[in-house]
Amino acid sequence: MTTLAPPPAPTAQDGRHRAAPPAPSNRLRRLFTGAPEDPRWARPALWAILVLATALYAWNLSSITGNTFYDAAVWSGTKSWKAFFFGALDSGSFITVDKPPFALWVMGLSARVFGYGTWQLMLPMVAVGTGSVALLYRMVKRDFGAVAGTIAALALTLTPITVAITRDTNPDPILVFLMLLGAAALMKAVRTGRLMPLVWSGVAIGFAFNTKMMQAYVVLPVFFLVYLWAARGSLGRRIRNLAVGTVALVVSSAWWMVVVDLIPASSRPYIGGSTDNTVWDLVIGYNGFGRIFGASSSVGSQGNGASFGGEAGLYRLFNSIMGGQISWLIPFALIALVGGLVLRGRAPRTDAKRAALLLWGGWFVLHYLTFALAEGTFHPYYVTAMAPGIAALAGIGGVMLYRAFREGAAAKWGWVLPAAIAASAVWAVVLLQRVSGSGTLYTVAEVVAGVAGAVAVIGLLLGRFTGRQRLTGIAALAAVVALLAGPAAYSVSAATSGTNGTNPTAGPSTGGMGGGMGGGGRRPSGSTNSGSQSMGQPPSGTGSTTSGSRTAAGGGMGGDTQVSSAMITYLKKNQDGATWLVAVATDQTASSIILESGQPVISMGGWSGSDNAMTLAKLKSLVKSGTLHYIVISSSGQGSSNSEISTWVKKNGTAVSAYSGLYRLDASDVG
Repeated sequence: MTTLAPPPAPTAQDGRHRAAPPAPSNRLRRLFTGAPEDPRWARPALWAILVLATALYAWNLSSITGNTFYDAAVWSGTKSWKAFFFGALDSGSFITVDKPPFALWVMGLSARVFGYGTWQLMLPMVAVGTGSVALLYRMVKRDFGAVAGTIAALALTLTPITVAITRDTNPDPILVFLMLLGAAALMKAVRTGRLMPLVWSGVAIGFAFNTKMMQAYVVLPVFFLVYLWAARGSLGRRIRNLAVGTVALVVSSAWWMVVVDLIPASSRPYIGGSTDNTVWDLVIGYNGFGRIFGASSSVGSQGNGASFGGEAGLYRLFNSIMGGQISWLIPFALIALVGGLVLRGRAPRTDAKRAALLLWGGWFVLHYLTFALAEGTFHPYYVTAMAPGIAALAGIGGVMLYRAFREGAAAKWGWVLPAAIAASAVWAVVLLQRVSGSGTLYTVAEVVAGVAGAVAVIGLLLGRFTGRQRLTGIAALAAVVALLAGPAAYSVSAATSGTNGTNPTAGPSTGGMGGGMGGGGRRPSGSTNSGSQSMGQPPSGTGSTTSGSRTAAGGGMGGDTQVSSAMITYLKKNQDGATWLVAVATDQTASSIILESGQPVISMGGWSGSDNAMTLAKLKSLVKSGTLHYIVISSSGQGSSNSEISTWVKKNGTAVSAYSGLYRLDASDVG
């Protein structure tokens, strides 16, 4: 009787055979203990880091004041599915925010399920922030081991600007998580040569595009380069797969834009931030080339000249504003990148380690150049997108340089790791000296960084020349402490103090935030967040109470008029069935009133008051239909159309004497 031999055992090199998946009970156990080949400390260390990340992002939620601009849009989306889909600022869907709506959808679904409030809006942000740490750990560990993954995860967790922005309702944490998902899928495609992971990578970046448009594409050049160079398979197959992945990228990026632009303008909100009421103009102008070239852009930019991170230039990310937010590990990351590539220089084309180095190095370099040289609107929190690249290089480079240091393959490697540690430790001391006198926390961090850095460098050199391996291990731990003491101090500060919802930063104040507001700019850090309310309470229109006398000020039409709580009470009492409570000049004023009243409010000029969202003909139509009765204007308009509206309202409307700048308009006032 002939018996069949059992099939050969699957191997890591044999893509046709896969090991049987572990039983559900084993999967659950591995979730807490890690893979059998992992060091026993690895999974507990990961869980400790994830707990730390969650604590930093979620600590004292009641102190968080999100960006009222996005908060109001989320509130409006919970009241209208139309506003939800378009990302409209108001539930009447007059104008959209100046970003695509994916982040609003995520927060909006949370608010629809759990109700509108602080933790409901922050829940997705904390989840994606912690998820990004876990995902980075998994990616780095796969190719470089548990030590590298742990260092990378801890470095990302303690990146100050990442802590600050994750404690906010700006879309950046969701953007970073989606970009990391795209990177994880890309690396799977590189290792296996299969098409579908590459397709999913394109889909993830497409969703990132629908979170913050062109910023999601910063990593694309290195994605294409890494796959084309390092993926398995023939060149023809790699090119074909890239073409298919690009189609997936384009479709997942453009579907919302195409749908919106195909809908007649009369049936949808005005596209805030655009010059011609199209999403396409928003992509290439205000959120595209306008961010890079500023007012000098020849594309449809609104003159985005505001910079809250200092003057453009290669040194920008090291200046007094940006240095403490992101630059702590940049010296180490640069040395680690160069050293790592040299160490993998003779590896095969498909070497996964070199591919990972190229990915994270390209991620870091492309973001650095983009943010450092951008002449348009630039906020410090943008740089959270480069944090995964820096953190990954810190973990990868630390392990690779340490191994080269211990193995002593060449005399030069005995100096590379100590030099990298010394460079970043010295820079940490410089950064902390900039804020000397700001508190005991920073003084202690400065001492720790200096002492631990010296111990690390001296210990490494002594260990190498005396052959005491235990000494080098202790020195390596001291290096981790030295390089993360400063970021930890800033991160704790960001977590334990209230954040500015418009332009969040970590650490002590470093003075002015750079250039003026400019077209389309946001308020600089430290300015009054007038009209904002804590997300801990829903708008008063839902029956909750609000205390104090909140005010909101706008520019252009209504720019010198204060909209008080008393005025809002008057408007609600005399709304008379109108869809919109009032029309005001800007998004800042409108969002504050929406959160105060719970009612739709028209922003006639978008963020800066320069959008052409409201025309005189449209205003007359709204008044004649009875959907709008009140408008706030200033003594002088801004721009020809605004001036025309102001003149017509003053001539035909009835001034409400109790509130300067407020006019009542009825159908009979329309000629």
